[in-house]
Amino acid sequence: VQLQAFGGGLVQAGGYLRLSCAAFGRTSSRFIMAWFRQAPGKEREFVGAVVWSGGRQYYAESLKGRFTISRDGAKNTVYLQMNSLEPEDTAVYYCAADPNVILGRIRYPGEYDYWGQGTQVTVSS
Repeated sequence: VQLQAFGGGLVQAGGYLRLSCAAFGRTSSRFIMAWFRQAPGKEREFVGAVVWSGGRQYYAESLKGRFTISRDGAKNTVYLQMNSLEPEDTAVYYCAADPNVILGRIRYPGEYDYWGQGTQVTVSS
């Protein structure tokens, strides 16, 4: 499975971006697809995830209400809509996927075997 993330860029505080993550190869309805982010000097942080089958979503508590994950089954693509962006949201955003993640562990990057290349999001103040 290969993941390709794109859609990052430079945006002013208060603005919005939509990231996309396209999955190629032997995908599965069992997949959980997640977004993480990593700011310079910080650990990789869970943003949110969606269970491919059924579409249930999970979010980092601090991002609820601003970030929304959705999926398009026909395109094998997951989206991350980010609204009301803040300078603190500046980071490299990664998508990840795995068919064997236990729901209680979805926030841990080590649980995912498949990763996209990352896309830079920069929010200016």
